Amino acid sequence: MRFVRFQVGNEDPSYGWLSNDLVGSLTNSPFREYRRMDVSFKLSDVKLLAPVIPNKIIGIGRNYVDHAREQNAQIPEYPIIFLKPSTSIIGPDETIRLPPQSQRVEHEAELAVIIGKTGRWIPLEKAQQYVFGYTIGNDVTARDLQSRDNQWTRAKGFDTFCPIGPWIETNLDTTDLLITCHVNGKLRQMSSTKEMIFSVPQLITYVSSIMTLEAGDVILTGTPAGVDELREGDEIEISIDGIGILKNRVRKDKTAIR
Repeated sequence: MRFVRFQVGNEDPSYGWLSNDLVGSLTNSPFREYRRMDVSFKLSDVKLLAPVIPNKIIGIGRNYVDHAREQNAQIPEYPIIFLKPSTSIIGPDETIRLPPQSQRVEHEAELAVIIGKTGRWIPLEKAQQYVFGYTIGNDVTARDLQSRDNQWTRAKGFDTFCPIGPWIETNLDTTDLLITCHVNGKLRQMSSTKEMIFSVPQLITYVSSIMTLEAGDVILTGTPAGVDELREGDEIEISIDGIGILKNRVRKDKTAIR
């Protein structure tokens, strides 16, 4: 099943479910007890929002061998984890803002795991039980700041630096999914989730040994090779088989006080 967050006109955002090109409302968050209402909107008549606003976003660094190599980094023995703030979340068709502090911002196409229930010290054989579903993520990164700071919070934490969407897909085998990223129609990234160093269950087990995972939390599972610079006016499309396409545009952030 596919779950969405959507808005109709100026009404408050709602959770819903998708049936072909039709949207029906839910009586509650999909992470709680809910009922599905009849489909009553055309997909083209609603604005899709980020499908979840998580308490925390856990990023995984260098989880593809080819990406680690293009960064001149060692293949990690254990997952490299970092956090992105919830304020970095934007949804499909929203704008990634290039901050004035950085001279090089790059895209990172990723499979995003949505956690479905609270868990700590989750054993590997039960990890899949804690997955609610999957969506597409873009771990936007200010690469120059990442190199300069020797830690990643600033480089990955700017507002708009975590586009996700367009919806959550709950029925998906993630062992071999094609991931592609196009910028202005040109292919930049293409790989498969089978190339991940650490699988989804391994990541859930590892992260939950450090922190409690809660319903709605997002784990970004890492990006393949091909990350490159984003510039003013770019249009970016990330596609993952079985989920769909996440589209965003890129503009300079002109709200900064100088």
